[in-house]
Amino acid sequence: MQALIHETVAQIGSVLLGKEPQIKLALACLLSRGHLLIEDVPGMGKTTLSQALARVLGLSFSRIQFTSDLLPADILGVSVFDKNTGEFNYVPGPIFKHLILADEINRTTPKSQSALLEAMEEQQVTIEGVTRPLPSPFFVIATQNPNSQAGTFALPESQLDRFLMRIKLGYPDPGAERQLLKGEDPRRVLARLKPCLSLAQLSELQQQSQQIKVSEALLDYIQRLVQYSREAPEFADGLSPRGALALIASAKSWALIEDRQHVVPEDVQAVLPSVVTHRLRETDDFSSHKAGSLIQRMLFKVDVIH
Repeated sequence: MQALIHETVAQIGSVLLGKEPQIKLALACLLSRGHLLIEDVPGMGKTTLSQALARVLGLSFSRIQFTSDLLPADILGVSVFDKNTGEFNYVPGPIFKHLILADEINRTTPKSQSALLEAMEEQQVTIEGVTRPLPSPFFVIATQNPNSQAGTFALPESQLDRFLMRIKLGYPDPGAERQLLKGEDPRRVLARLKPCLSLAQLSELQQQSQQIKVSEALLDYIQRLVQYSREAPEFADGLSPRGALALIASAKSWALIEDRQHVVPEDVQAVLPSVVTHRLRETDDFSSHKAGSLIQRMLFKVDVIH
């Protein structure tokens, strides 16, 4: 299975050049049964990463372009009257796929944004009083443009908390960008990607992730990190228990990707910024965009061994 993980990362890396850490974080998010938020300026490869993940993992894929006039029914589906039978027939929306790309999620209204909440939390949707299960695995990758750009609706904290991780792809380094400029169109490379894992193998990896061991000493370290976020005056609010659980789940998946059967402090440190930056904010910063520097301070202040 470890060889399959490496092959998965390598194949996605052939399209998204120079972004191995972000690819591993996205894979760790999926193995943890979480959802991923990617925030960056347009044209950085957010959609490419989503499509590559779906192709390499053999997942059904649906892209929903979020716009200001998008309605919840456009996501969940709607009942249509059949005049021949005199009955209403439910037509499923694009939500009924393994991997959902919610593109530019903060360009639609809060009402439409909230249509994803039940799906992300409970892997089901309730429409007209009927609850319908979603496919397994079910993975939402939402992209958003910076809130400073025109025509955006900031995601509320309660919805941000539904995302296990938030990452940024960032600009490529000069070497990767030169390779991109000289190489083949990434869309053609994307079309040639082949599945590396079956759905059964992906499910097995998700189960293996849950079985990764976490020592008492490592739990102590995580609790000290969580407690620091709650006590340090520079944080407006501390990490919730759900945030602490997200940190443990992500660290387990990262350890699995790195071929370890137990979590080490480096695993926690590798996933910490992606797991907590959207859950924490500086006392006088309502955007949480300054949280990155606070996380680095947290890592510096909290000892690994107490």
